[in-house]
Amino acid sequence: MSWLCQYDERGRPESTRIFVRIALDVRSLLDLDGRVAVVTGASSGFGDRFARVLHAAGASVVASARRTDRLTALVESVADDARFAAVTADVTSDDDCQRLVDSTVERFGRVDILVNNAGTAVTLPAEVESPDQFRGVIDVNLNGLFVMSQIAGRHMIEQRSGSIINIASMLGLVASTPVKQASYCASKGAVVNLTRELAAQWARKGVRVNALAPGWFPTEMTAEMVVDESSIGFVQRTCPMGRFGEDAELDGALLFLASDASSYCTGQTLAIDGGWTAR
Repeated sequence: MSWLCQYDERGRPESTRIFVRIALDVRSLLDLDGRVAVVTGASSGFGDRFARVLHAAGASVVASARRTDRLTALVESVADDARFAAVTADVTSDDDCQRLVDSTVERFGRVDILVNNAGTAVTLPAEVESPDQFRGVIDVNLNGLFVMSQIAGRHMIEQRSGSIINIASMLGLVASTPVKQASYCASKGAVVNLTRELAAQWARKGVRVNALAPGWFPTEMTAEMVVDESSIGFVQRTCPMGRFGEDAELDGALLFLASDASSYCTGQTLAIDGGWTAR
């Protein structure tokens, strides 16, 4: 406790204020010790990174994807594998989604964090993209995300706590042309608004729902872009920061949304895009 006295022009005490010193433990804000996280699409790219970051922050993690060999390699690369498991699953299968969540609860007892990262894209002019291709993208990027959110959300509602993080895209906020991706833009735009609706429905039930909207980052889906000179030039000219994002530049945003640091944040889409959507 501290005292502060103020004096008038004659040196007489005029007022006294008492200040209470409060110790702030800001480092614990991003601590995920004791939390259990599920990450879909974890066999490469963002999902692989997200699973590692959540684990490093103290969470027990269940990584999921369709490619078993990639998941096996991921688990083997993690030092403390007692808190890390993998389940092969396809988010377009309702049964697989249920099995993934059930396996997580059976292994770790609960689900606190869900990262809906599984995604796909088709890059074709809209007049060429077939209805089946369009439906296929919607099924992975939107329908699978909803089913996973619904199943995990039921557990979170029962325990009165949880954080769902939907991986949207800046292309759910703006058009992608000259990169022609009608189905991808449609699916990610839907994810942005579904995030708002789920957040509104579940806010008083203890469940927060937010989205990350990455810009151009090196991933499997952008592999051709990051080595193509015209594509590199396009990003350099158009992005206010003049470059692609780097892997670690999503870590902080992920941990913010997964942890108590964002305890009063729900229904929001956080764009990590080098300023692309600010133009």
